[in-house]
Amino acid sequence: MKILVAPNAFKEALSAKEAGEAIKGGLLRALPNSDIVVLPIADGGDGTIEVLVEATDGEFIEKEVTGPLGERVVAKFGILGDGETAVIEMARSSGLALVPKEKRNPAITTTYGVGELIRSALERGARRILVGIGGSATNDGGAGMAQALGAKLLDKDGNELPFGGLALKDLVSIDISNFHPLARECEVIVMADVKNPLCGPEGASYVYGPQKGGTKELIEELDRALFNFAQVIKRDLGKDILNLPGAGAAGGLGGGLVAFLNARLRPGIDVVLEILNIEERLNGVDIVISGEGKIDGQTIFGKGPAGIAKKAKERAIPVILLGGAVDEDADILRREGLADALFSITRGPITLEESIRQTREQLEWISYQIGGLIKALTS
Repeated sequence: MKILVAPNAFKEALSAKEAGEAIKGGLLRALPNSDIVVLPIADGGDGTIEVLVEATDGEFIEKEVTGPLGERVVAKFGILGDGETAVIEMARSSGLALVPKEKRNPAITTTYGVGELIRSALERGARRILVGIGGSATNDGGAGMAQALGAKLLDKDGNELPFGGLALKDLVSIDISNFHPLARECEVIVMADVKNPLCGPEGASYVYGPQKGGTKELIEELDRALFNFAQVIKRDLGKDILNLPGAGAAGGLGGGLVAFLNARLRPGIDVVLEILNIEERLNGVDIVISGEGKIDGQTIFGKGPAGIAKKAKERAIPVILLGGAVDEDADILRREGLADALFSITRGPITLEESIRQTREQLEWISYQIGGLIKALTS
């Protein structure tokens, strides 16, 4: 029997690779003669760099860049094994986790560091850049990213705007005459699962601004500032991003990447699975096991386990999903035919902190039980 173990990371507990090895260990205790293949996956969020670099024998690059509050931070990105594809997670340079809760302020946070990482990748020979844009601290529409690549965002007096989304209310014109020449020739793919537009009640500011420290009044101002940004972009760059689905991702960085780098927005899991050559990996597989920290009703919308499950089900391969927690609404995955069984790995009443600490042991235990069931049904 051949089992493909393809988990996402279990957030704050195990990387995708570590989770896969734990599941494999449990299965082998019950099925010692099985062919169990571990294929760590990601969906554009945390851990995507590691999954893709390790899968393609690429390399990790560290660079000091501008953090979300203008401070210096060390951020990692990857060059894949082909030497021409870079993978960047915006959260490594401009993420919410980099900003202490008491300092969160989407009026001033910047994506400048993302642009610096893109520039570094270009200058290392990358001609295709994958950008994961989850976990942002910013609401600047990618303005900082564009500035780092040479765009000038000017006010009525011809002065360059300072960092932050609120400054975009004063934007009058955009000058890209000194934009990085390599950026014009590069293919950019944004790994984004959300479909939020740039502005309005479902836009970047209103939906994601509160978690980044935005008050009701500030969020209204930021929404107006992004609207002005979109209007100037349309006039000066000829790109209409205002109502583009996904433009509001990461505080509008999705829209900014489209406007300045002609990026394409794609579900992250689709991009990752293509690079992992999933069609070939599924050859001869009898069962697929995937999972992540939480399986719920949102998992079906572009999350890693749902993505791998969809590919497996196209070949009628049974799918088992594991979660640190499995919510009641996760049953949509069964109703939609993406999963045959859902298992929570948690045993007994336990705190979240205890569950995180025990994730490896719990994954091994539940996998051992699943292996025993498979053995009983196939003997």
